Amino acid sequence: MKNHSKLNDIAVIGLGVMGKNLALNISDNGYKVSAFDVDNQKIHSLVSQAQSESPQLDPHRIQPCLDVKSLLNSLEKPRVIVLSVPAGAPVDGVCAALIEAGIASDDIVIDTGNSLWTDTVAREQSYQGQFIFFSSAVSGGEVGARFGPSLMPSGNLDAWARVAPIWRAIAAKVDGATGLPIERFEPGNPVTEGEPCTTYIGPSGAGHYVKMVHNGIEYADMQLICEAYHLLSAGLGMAAVDIAAVFARWNQGSLNSYLMGISAEILRQADPLSDKPLVEMILDSAGQKGTGLWTAVSSLQIGCPAPTIAEAVYARAVSTQKALRTELSTRLQGVNANTSTLTDDERSAFIDALEDALYCAKVCCYAQGFQLMAMTAAEQGWQLDFAEIAKIWRAGCIIRATFLQSITEAYQADSKLSHLLMADIFATSLSDKQYQWRKAVASAVMQGIPVPCISSALAYYDSYRAPTLPANLLQAQRDYFGAHSFARIDGPVQDKFHFDWSGSRTLNKL
Repeated sequence: MKNHSKLNDIAVIGLGVMGKNLALNISDNGYKVSAFDVDNQKIHSLVSQAQSESPQLDPHRIQPCLDVKSLLNSLEKPRVIVLSVPAGAPVDGVCAALIEAGIASDDIVIDTGNSLWTDTVAREQSYQGQFIFFSSAVSGGEVGARFGPSLMPSGNLDAWARVAPIWRAIAAKVDGATGLPIERFEPGNPVTEGEPCTTYIGPSGAGHYVKMVHNGIEYADMQLICEAYHLLSAGLGMAAVDIAAVFARWNQGSLNSYLMGISAEILRQADPLSDKPLVEMILDSAGQKGTGLWTAVSSLQIGCPAPTIAEAVYARAVSTQKALRTELSTRLQGVNANTSTLTDDERSAFIDALEDALYCAKVCCYAQGFQLMAMTAAEQGWQLDFAEIAKIWRAGCIIRATFLQSITEAYQADSKLSHLLMADIFATSLSDKQYQWRKAVASAVMQGIPVPCISSALAYYDSYRAPTLPANLLQAQRDYFGAHSFARIDGPVQDKFHFDWSGSRTLNKL
């Protein structure tokens, strides 16, 4: 797609943290970029940064544009325009401005924000005939956008064919032999070797849906690490710097991940003002932008169990009720578990158990996300390639982890895998580690330390390994008060019965 004309290859509208870094990434890879933002200072800041970071590159590779009309005139036709603006009304506002400025029907507009997937479907239909609305979710934060994100595009296939060369160039790269990220954070010197962490996800909305589930998994993964921190801190009385050492050690094994690595780094950091651990000076009230909530809601709507993801959302909600928690902490009694008498061997054994518990809960968390994607794909008629999705999450994105290589291999071995826990590698590892998992959860319960995600993942595991659940009693209750009927274990499931519980006590086939 690279050209030698005076016109540019691609435009970026919205030069906040993500848009600015995407523009720099694209220009590093040899493409000429037009850039626009309603804030002129952001335009000048981008151009200045590009020239100072990589003076050896073409100083004109990023062209500042002061309005949408001049941006359109600066581009090679058919045009490709990247939107990096907040989800919701701002996306439609920019689209309206592009229409007014004279965008053509074969031009491509790419929404890279965290839009709700149903909004993406509606926009593709709404703008049909005016331009090609395409979407590509982006994961990796500021550094990912600058040096290689994970990209989840979906929509018009012809649009993808035109966008693909740029997306493959700017995406994070993975060593195909090892599955490990190839990382280089040097402006003007992008990674060009390896497998790019981008693939065509599917029809309109599919990419944003997959990114939404990615973020739901991210919520749970973060909360799982926080619960391990809480158990080590409040349970064993360990100092932040010592927990950092534990996390760093875990990060060398099966729990290796971006989130584990940054957690260790966070716990090592001292507060410049008090010299205490910085983490202990941060108010325990967590924010959220909504994608985890969307994932939990979607799981409820479609009837896919994702309790660990939902509990991660609830955990953030509980954290925000600081005043109420402080008041109730003086009224609600806990237990007086004394762990100070534990021997060094006992403490070490508990840390090992917690490592296994964290791994098992993480597997269940990902299993919930992949099952949710599978059920939604079946409902929407999408053909999602889960091996490819796992592959593009191995680098660039927030949940990148060595563990994703095992998920990739599981789906490569069986593309029709009905559930991630059916894969031998995970069925065996969870079975082998379950005692340690139960030991960690039991210890948390006996100490009164909340572990909603680790414990909900264990309940999820136990529910799926149970051939019989008490839903028989539940269905009888429904039939008792609402005549909702039930199926029998000794007949076809499509045959329905109602029992006259309060009258003749007769069984009636419906």
